[in-house]
Amino acid sequence: MSEFDYDCLVIGGGPAGLTAAIYLTRFHLNLKVVDAGKSRASWIPCTHNHAGYPDGISGKELIERMKEQARKYGASIETARVTRLDRIEGGFAAEWGSGEVTAKTVLLATGVTNRRPPMDEDLHDEALARGLIRYCPVCDGYEVTDKKVGVIGSGSHGVAEAVFLRSYTADVTLIAPDQAHDIPEADKTKMKEFGIHCVNGPCQAVAAAGKCITLDTPEGHYTFDSVYPALGSDTHTELAKMAGAVISESTECIVVDDHQRTSVPGLYAAGDVVIGLDQISHAMGEGGVAATTIRNDLAKQRPLKR
Repeated sequence: MSEFDYDCLVIGGGPAGLTAAIYLTRFHLNLKVVDAGKSRASWIPCTHNHAGYPDGISGKELIERMKEQARKYGASIETARVTRLDRIEGGFAAEWGSGEVTAKTVLLATGVTNRRPPMDEDLHDEALARGLIRYCPVCDGYEVTDKKVGVIGSGSHGVAEAVFLRSYTADVTLIAPDQAHDIPEADKTKMKEFGIHCVNGPCQAVAAAGKCITLDTPEGHYTFDSVYPALGSDTHTELAKMAGAVISESTECIVVDDHQRTSVPGLYAAGDVVIGLDQISHAMGEGGVAATTIRNDLAKQRPLKR
């Protein structure tokens, strides 16, 4: 493996990529982590779902701790965006701002980006930091127990998120993002049964004052304790496609086997780019599985310790 710069190149420095980096360095593998610095985990003001932190921990602090741990065992971590990934004989070549490197294997932990609601960017970031906008009801639905909650979305996806949040509070309103609601009759019946109010769009967040956020709609102003955008997300599969990996048509995620192998030998994937569960614990678990698989696959070729 001496003809390659690295045994493994990890692309993405969120929970999946950094967990893999910790494992891989402790397997005595030579690796590089390249991260664009936009992990969704870093947005989290305080997560209370992460085991071991009974008082919670911010996503930014968690990521920094994981980086420190990976570096302790020899991982090189660079902030950059990989723009090209090509298959070469026996491995891969990747490009970013500092040039080209080669690696025997590559782990894609490139994640997804949530689609944002229509609002000023600075207002969005302020509201997100204060818990007035939330993206993951599985993560923090507990924090809106018995509060006034708005869901920006429509169709079956918006209805599903509103219904999910209804198990935390009786005060849930579904607001269409850009037009009148288009909701199947069966879903309308369910919404009525559960007491979920519907408001037609378009809507726009116009203020985040005190502990509330206000949305403007054709039906008037609505003020909530928290708003959940249910607008879907965009999966970062560009590099996987460059390398020839199979992408699921239904989920738009990278297809992997039970050990995080893609359809391309030597190329692995983990985290939300595989399935958008939006859970740190799940991403970390896949990172551990991927790293162990990479180690075992490389060990079939030759002993790893130099």
